[in-house]
Amino acid sequence: MRTNFKIAAAAVLLLAGVGAAAAQDVVITPEQDTVVREYVKKQPLASVKVPGVELNVGTALPDTVEVHEIPNVKYRYAVIDNRTVLVDPGTRKIVKVYD
Repeated sequence: MRTNFKIAAAAVLLLAGVGAAAAQDVVITPEQDTVVREYVKKQPLASVKVPGVELNVGTALPDTVEVHEIPNVKYRYAVIDNRTVLVDPGTRKIVKVYD
């Protein structure tokens, strides 16, 4: 009984740590969000099609998709299927999808 309790407690702590780490990965402040939205409006890109790629946070874009820099912002952007996505340049993972 005691061993089961220890295992359960360890599992809860592990899952809590994973959730906390995931929540800290991407933080886009309201100010950054405003900068991104304004920049994207001023610098429109042609939309590209990427078959087989779902536009969800965490999805990695293939190397064939060109991502574009936004001055003073850590992330890059692309327009895919008429939706703007914010991308981590190091991992190429989508961090935000704008509708």
